[in-house]
Amino acid sequence: MSKITLGNESLVGSLTPSNKKSYKLTNKIQEGKIPLYSVAFNFIDARFFTCFVSAGGNGINLYNCLEDGSISSLYAFADEDKEESFNTASWVCGVEGNPFVVSGGENGIIRVIDVNNQKIHKSLVGHRDLVNEIRTQPLKPQLVLSASKDESVRLWNVETGICILIFAGTAGHRYEVVSVDFHPLDEHRFINCGLDTTIKIWSMKEFWTYVEKSFTWKDDPSKFPTKFVELPVFTASVHTDFVDCNRWVGDFILSKSVENEIQLWEPILKENFPEEGTSDVLLKYPIPNCNLWFIKFSCDLFLNYLSIGNQEGKIYVWDLKSCPSVLVIVLSHNESNSLIRQTATQNKNSNTILAASEDGTIWRWDAIDKEQVVTVEAKGKRKGKAQLK
Repeated sequence: MSKITLGNESLVGSLTPSNKKSYKLTNKIQEGKIPLYSVAFNFIDARFFTCFVSAGGNGINLYNCLEDGSISSLYAFADEDKEESFNTASWVCGVEGNPFVVSGGENGIIRVIDVNNQKIHKSLVGHRDLVNEIRTQPLKPQLVLSASKDESVRLWNVETGICILIFAGTAGHRYEVVSVDFHPLDEHRFINCGLDTTIKIWSMKEFWTYVEKSFTWKDDPSKFPTKFVELPVFTASVHTDFVDCNRWVGDFILSKSVENEIQLWEPILKENFPEEGTSDVLLKYPIPNCNLWFIKFSCDLFLNYLSIGNQEGKIYVWDLKSCPSVLVIVLSHNESNSLIRQTATQNKNSNTILAASEDGTIWRWDAIDKEQVVTVEAKGKRKGKAQLK
């Protein structure tokens, strides 16, 4: 990457008194002027934990975060549909361990890209409207869930291109589905949320034979006996407005609405009565100036930290291990003033945080120790500016 010069504001985020982790801005990439809606580290394969993908417009870009703070470009994909606008991207892998990237957006077609040969492996066709989010099953990384404006969630096998299950209908969402997430330990469960203000928990256990069949299916994928699932095991109304991001934290759930906060809560299920379950809110994480929908937070693989951007270009980092909730740090820079749509937290040690911005910029923040904080602040006062590589 070429050297860039930023303004004279300190590159160190503002700290809370209890903070034990400090960050400095180490790099930024200006992909163009097209808004970026997604950025995601690879959490599937430890060999590629430093690699990440960004998505926006009809392009998907793959990068590698190097130890010296630089970012190397690995691969750029441009969809043949120039009107496409990708909203989401996730890492998966084939049964032989080869890395794939899956992405979807405005035209509802999901692209599965083989990273090694830089070609489209599959195009998954089925959604009747745009795709808002794709998430990968951590225990079986050939499986992905896609959340769509068509009020459905679909389970896909990216190796075979099969749509296995469709979650919609009788007790499904009544408006756009915006976010979805697999349970980290229970391969049968997932959550989703949407613009109807509800969050739903679904179980695939009863239909797992369809999942197994998708790996051995030899006929045309369109002939697979895709199963409709219409009844979730739990429905919650924790928020009173649009819900646009949810993630599991063990058996607890993190969810965000357009109410300037994220909530951590426990679903209390009543067996066989999905509409009668209750929820117990445990913690709240306030996020100022975050009342637009499609602003998504991220957690590291080990659930130590939660990070989210806002409309002012700032990033709030919360300690997920603390009770009551502790704001670790607020990351800001005078040139980062555009809406941040999504963050990504590096999975190995949480030492790198990325932010995808509405102005087409990717920001990279890296953790530093307290001695480095003092040095960087001192240099900033003497020179008035900082060099990023």
